[in-house]
Formats: sequence, structure tokens, C-alpha cells
Amino acid sequence: MSDGFEVAAILIDIEAELRQIGCWQAEVPPPSALRSEQPFAVDTLNFAQWLQFIFIPRMRFLIDQRQGLPRASGIAPMAEEYFSAKQLPVNGLMAALRAVDALLGSQQA
Repeated sequence: MSDGFEVAAILIDIEAELRQIGCWQAEVPPPSALRSEQPFAVDTLNFAQWLQFIFIPRMRFLIDQRQGLPRASGIAPMAEEYFSAKQLPVNGLMAALRAVDALLGSQQA
């Protein structure tokens, strides 16, 4: 479960980075927006909202419940696409997302 502890630490970094660049929201989107079935909830949330309201809580739930974590992750490329047009200092956030992708992709069955 050491991967879970490492991922949990990175989730803290992701939250801190989102707050630092001003992409952390105080208000939760409506429940309907959180029930999207599209990848990254692209039809109802922006990427930063998806990280805050879907990805981070879901990963924390899996870790807290000692459930298996996903064995693959492609979050960093989506983040690069989303943040490429924004003038924000996202190097720290990108490093954290790449670390999550690497950890999840390195898990053994």
C-alpha cells in the first residue's frame, strides 16, 4: 500500500498547486455536473474542477478504503492541453500530475 501513501501525498501537492494558481473553487458545482459520464467530465466541468471535485475525492476514497488504485493514468497530457492556453504558473502542478501518472502506471497487478 506504499503506492497509496505516495499518491495521497501527491494529492496534497495537487490541491496546494491548484490553490496557488487560483484554480481552487469554494463552491461545489451542482450534483448533475459531478455525474458526467464523459472522460474528465468534459461536458460539465473544466479540467481544474474535475481534479478538485472528482479526481482528488475519488482517489482519497480509494486510499482511505484501502481499495485498489487505477493501474493506468493519463492525467498529465489532459492537463497540458487544458493549461496550454492559460497564462498560469503550472510547472509544480504538472510535476505532481506526472508523478501520479508514473505511480499509477508502475503498479503491478
